[in-house]
Amino acid sequence: MIVDFHIHVARYEDILPSTLEWFKRTYSAEEIKAYLDAMITPAGLRGLLRENGVDYAVALGELNPLATSVVTNEAVAALCREEPHLIPFASINPFLTADLAAELDRLVGDLGFRGIKLYPPYQHFYPNDNRLYPLYARAQALGIPVMFHTGSSVFKGTRLKYADPLLLDDVAADFPGLKIVMAHSGRGVWYAQAFLLARLHPNVYMEVAGLPPHKLLDYFPDLERVADKVIFGSDWPEVRDIRRNIDAVRALPLRDVTKDKILGLNAARVLGLAH
Repeated sequence: MIVDFHIHVARYEDILPSTLEWFKRTYSAEEIKAYLDAMITPAGLRGLLRENGVDYAVALGELNPLATSVVTNEAVAALCREEPHLIPFASINPFLTADLAAELDRLVGDLGFRGIKLYPPYQHFYPNDNRLYPLYARAQALGIPVMFHTGSSVFKGTRLKYADPLLLDDVAADFPGLKIVMAHSGRGVWYAQAFLLARLHPNVYMEVAGLPPHKLLDYFPDLERVADKVIFGSDWPEVRDIRRNIDAVRALPLRDVTKDKILGLNAARVLGLAH
């Protein structure tokens, strides 16, 4: 089983102008719009998964008006209803929602979400702020994972002080039954901290979207020691060729069972998928 734990489903009109400027380093505005118009549909995403040999992918909501984009939970839910191989993860912004636990109940119960993605450096909050604790308590009770952006970002509006994985140590200790996924595994600044947390806490996982797969052993030389805690993600559409990243993981000098765990089995366990 291959699971991509990290794809973005923002349409062209959802993306902030400053973020579009970053993408325009590689593609023209017309190319970006044409690609997203074709791909951000149930049929387009279904073809993307099939073309790249991906069995399931986590589709992310993004309520980030200060950075990146605004992709509503309703839009994500609608996409995933039409394509069952997409796993919907909601976005909850603590500055836009008063009752976080009640909102999670609505998203899970009414819209069918199976996880949450929080963006502390884009939404400007510390993940161990106790005003988030009712949300974590409810996610723990529901048995759904919470993914956090950790590490660096190139996008305007980012505040890196909120992106340190060590801020999740409190959350992991206070909610030992909560499945915590560190997106980007502390990219660029905090690789050692992310690795430490994954080793220290049974409920904390490293997700490696946005990291060149062929360099994973440079960043994490002892990766085999956390073989059960590492999850593959592509960060599509920033990375368009998902299969190339899958092949790069397959080429790493790791045990075959470890590669299988990274590419899908660990994610399947976190998401409760049959395999």
